[in-house]
Amino acid sequence: MFLSIDIGGTKTLLALFSYHGRCLRRFKFDTSPSATQFLKDLSQNLAGFVPTNLRSKILATTVAIPGVVKIEQDSYSFKFGNLEWRNIDLLTPIKTLFSGKVFFANDANLATLYESTRFGRKHGKSVYLTFSTGIGGGIAENGQLNPSSDAFEPGHVKYEYNDNRLEWEDIASAKTLSENYHSSLKDLKLDTETTQDLIARLSLGLLDILEQEEPETLIIGGPLGFILKKLKKPLLKSLRQSIKTLPKIKRAKKPNESVIYGAYLYSKQNYRK
Repeated sequence: MFLSIDIGGTKTLLALFSYHGRCLRRFKFDTSPSATQFLKDLSQNLAGFVPTNLRSKILATTVAIPGVVKIEQDSYSFKFGNLEWRNIDLLTPIKTLFSGKVFFANDANLATLYESTRFGRKHGKSVYLTFSTGIGGGIAENGQLNPSSDAFEPGHVKYEYNDNRLEWEDIASAKTLSENYHSSLKDLKLDTETTQDLIARLSLGLLDILEQEEPETLIIGGPLGFILKKLKKPLLKSLRQSIKTLPKIKRAKKPNESVIYGAYLYSKQNYRK
């Protein structure tokens, strides 16, 4: 079996997978802002989540990090986005319980890995974008993460918008859009004015990404995925004015769980190496 741990800014999700990818159980607990308390909570919840008789069957664990992961000679260091944690030891609570390998990877990269592989290994390059509190994403090619994915931070690219220079996620993230339209994206009414404004916000970053990466597939995750079906036709029409050959645009299959499934795939791809 494989264990996935998705550390979020407010919640941490544990998921246990069979070798062939069936999610056997899930458990979610609050992510403490205190690193010391979080490590205690992680140890306690892992011990209760995986019974003693199953722990030897865990071939590998992959931990999804909401930030930057640096790997140097089999050691890891982290830079968290919204968590004020410094020099946190995430390895010991896991290795104390399980003998299998432990991997750490950026959460957006893991979501990209899962969402891109469902189109097949020969499908070429895919770009995954998730629009939520911010805008994250990753790049995959032929069923594997592209090396450039680690440096892919689309939400932090700055653009001129309404006479201000802002990061793209301060223009087009789900959080920003919901605040601007006074509605969740899932319940948003796409009248002509709202649709035009939304496409203008999205196009700022999308045009750059599509021109630079030239993906065969663009995958949209997060709350924006809920309205992609209604938005897709006018969005394509707008993008086509600047880019003649556009990728296929797809909604994420599991917008709320793609990270844990990606962590499972990462473990399975790497546990023998």
